Amino acid sequence: MSLLMPKKIKHRKWQKGRRRGLGVALRGAELNYGSFGLKAMEEKWITSRQIEAGRRAILRYLKKGGKLWIRIFPDKPVTSKGEEVPLGGGKGAVDHYAFVVKPGRIMYEIDGIKEEMARQALEKAGDKLPIKAKFIRKEA
Repeated sequence: MSLLMPKKIKHRKWQKGRRRGLGVALRGAELNYGSFGLKAMEEKWITSRQIEAGRRAILRYLKKGGKLWIRIFPDKPVTSKGEEVPLGGGKGAVDHYAFVVKPGRIMYEIDGIKEEMARQALEKAGDKLPIKAKFIRKEA
C-alpha cells in the first residue's frame, strides 16, 4: 500500500489552522478530466489512507477499462504525541498527511466506463470517506 505523501515540504510541521466554516471550494469544483466524478458535500480532513482506500475501491470496478484521476493530494502534515506523554515537551512528530476538503470539491474523476458502473464505483469510494459525497456527471 503506497500512501500519498509529499516528497518535500517547506515546513516539516504546520499549524492546525482555523476551522470556522471553510466556505465552498473555489478550485477543483468542476469536472476537468473525466465524465463522472465524486463531489464532497461537507468539510473535513481526508487522510492519505482514506484517499488510498477510495482509490482501491474504484479500481476494483474499473478492472482493465476506464481511467481514474485523483483530484486531491494530502500535503498537510498532521502531528501526534503518544498516549501517555505528559504536558510539555513540544509538538509531536508527523504522524500522517491530510487534505482539507471543502464542500463542492471534486475528489475523484472517472472516464471510459458506463455510467451505472461509474456510479457504483464512486459510491463505494464515497463509503470509504468520512464525509457525505455525491456522484456527478458532465453535462453535455
